[in-house]
Amino acid sequence: MVSLSRLAGVAASTVSRALKDDPRISEETRRRIQALAAESGYTPNILARTLSSGRSGLIGFVLGPIENPFYSELLLEAVGQAAARGLRLLMLHAGAGPVEERTAEALLNYQVDGCLITSAELSSRAASICRDHEVPVVMINRVPRDHASAVSCDNVQGARDLAALLLTGGHKLFAIVKGHPTTSTSLDRERGFADHLSASGIDVTLRLDGGSTYDGGFAAGRVIAEMPDAERPDAIFAVADIMAMAVIDALRIAGLRVPEDVSVVGFDGIAASARPAHALTTVVQPRAAMVARGLDLLIARMGSAGTLPDERVLLPGELVLRSSARMARG
Repeated sequence: MVSLSRLAGVAASTVSRALKDDPRISEETRRRIQALAAESGYTPNILARTLSSGRSGLIGFVLGPIENPFYSELLLEAVGQAAARGLRLLMLHAGAGPVEERTAEALLNYQVDGCLITSAELSSRAASICRDHEVPVVMINRVPRDHASAVSCDNVQGARDLAALLLTGGHKLFAIVKGHPTTSTSLDRERGFADHLSASGIDVTLRLDGGSTYDGGFAAGRVIAEMPDAERPDAIFAVADIMAMAVIDALRIAGLRVPEDVSVVGFDGIAASARPAHALTTVVQPRAAMVARGLDLLIARMGSAGTLPDERVLLPGELVLRSSARMARG
C-alpha cells in the first residue's frame, strides 16, 4: 500500500478508499489510483484488511439442492448482487439436508461477516453458534423456525392463485405433488392450494410425494397416468417447477395430453419452464428482489452489533399463464 501511495502521490488512506470505490474520493483520483494499481500488479491484502477493519467482506452462502435449477439461478443472482456491493460469497454448503454444526463453525473459521441460507434447515445448535458469535443470518426462500431474518415469496398466496385459476378452468379432481415434507416452502404452497379449494367446497383427491426432484415428480406422474380415467385427477399442482415438468413428461409418455386430458401447474418460474416443450403455467418467484432484500437485511445486521430484531419479509410472486393448463374462455 505504501509503494502504491508513493506512485500516486497521495496518502495510503486515500489509496485504500479509492480501491474500495469510496464516494469521498473524486472520480478522477479513483480512476488514476485504480489504473496505477492495475499497472503495478497490486492486489489488496484481504487478511490485513480484515485485521484492521474487523470485516472480511465475505458472506457465507448455503445453497439448496442444486439438482433443482431454481437454486443455481438463485446462486447466479446472489453472486452478481453481492459483487455489486463489494462483497464476495463463500460457499459453505450445497445440497439437501440440514446445515450441520461443522458448517456453522466454518462461518467463524473463515471470519465471514454474515450468512445467507437459501434452503437447508438451520439446526438449533447452528443457530446458537451464529447468535453467540454475532454472525447475522438471513434466509432466502425459507421461513425459519429459529433465530434468523428471512425473505420469501408469498408461497401461500401464489398457490391460492393457481388453485383459483384451475377452478375457473372448470377442473373437478385435483392432485398435489408435494415437495420435501419439512420445508416451509413446500408446506406453505400445499396449504395455500388446498385451503383455497376447501373454501370452494372441494377437497384435494390425491397427494403424492415428489421429494422436490425430477425423478420424484416423474414417479408421481406415472402413478396418476396409470389411474382409471374416471378417478384420474384432471388438474395437478406440483409445488416446484422441476416436478411439474417431470409430471408432464410422464403423462405424455403414457399417451395422455396436456392440458386437454390433464392440466399441470408449478411454482418457481425457472427458465426451463418457459420452453415450448413444457410451456408451464407457474408462479414466478421474484428472485432478484428476494436477493436484494436479503442482502439489505444482512448488511444492516452486520453493522448493528445484534441490536436489530429479526425481520420476516414476504414478496408477491407473479402468476404466468402458459399452455400447460386449461383456462376459462375469455
